[in-house]
Amino acid sequence: MTHNEKLVFLIEELLAESSQYKGMPIPLETGKQKRLLRTLMNIRTPAPISEEFLKVQDEYLSEEVQEKGIVDGKGLLPSPVDSRLVLWKGDITALKVDAIVNAANSALLGCFVPCHSCVDNIIHSVSGIQLRLACDSLMKEQGHEEPAGKAKITPAFNLPCKYVLHTVGPVVSGRLTETHCAQLAECYHSCLALASGQKLKSVAFCCISTGQFHFPHDRAAEIAVKSVQEFLDNDIQIERVIFNVYQEEDYEIYKKILEP
Repeated sequence: MTHNEKLVFLIEELLAESSQYKGMPIPLETGKQKRLLRTLMNIRTPAPISEEFLKVQDEYLSEEVQEKGIVDGKGLLPSPVDSRLVLWKGDITALKVDAIVNAANSALLGCFVPCHSCVDNIIHSVSGIQLRLACDSLMKEQGHEEPAGKAKITPAFNLPCKYVLHTVGPVVSGRLTETHCAQLAECYHSCLALASGQKLKSVAFCCISTGQFHFPHDRAAEIAVKSVQEFLDNDIQIERVIFNVYQEEDYEIYKKILEP
């Protein structure tokens, strides 16, 4: 199959199993086809799927990752204030590191909103439907929702990293409290403890809780850097932590801390 034929095959397979979208015409424009595939992946509940689908999906998503471009975390410049830390602005799903951190919700199954812009949705879309299946298996075994501050680890599947660390940040619905701050710090410690336990050397963090969960950006950055430095001061396994930002606002905030 050509790259576009794989795209159409995947759409046809997902449409065929969907009671809501079955029989829906596939658009002719490639961009609209890609958006439809992502939509169908986003709304799909965890359920078994054929090995043929997974084979084609993995080939297609791997080709998409290669075309988008991969950024090797080893080549990023360290912070002048701490050589273990890196500030990088870009797409976290393009990073080649041992693990990236996903800001998840308490269900830990990914974002079901079609083509939503949150990092949870983007990571699941690039990784493939196996990521939701892996998370579903973990959550069924656990038997309850994931508390704020805790973390889980899964394979990364079609992402250029090796693993995904899923953590649930605090939701700030009113004023910021010490409990919120403690829970956010625990997110960083929990992720790094998991990574260290798995003998990983490099971790890239997104900006946990600053999006849909409304944690103030400046305070979140302070907590992030402090928490990571505290952990690394007592750990000999992890060699590099990347603070991955996507918005210019967050880049400027982290820059004042890491590149004064």
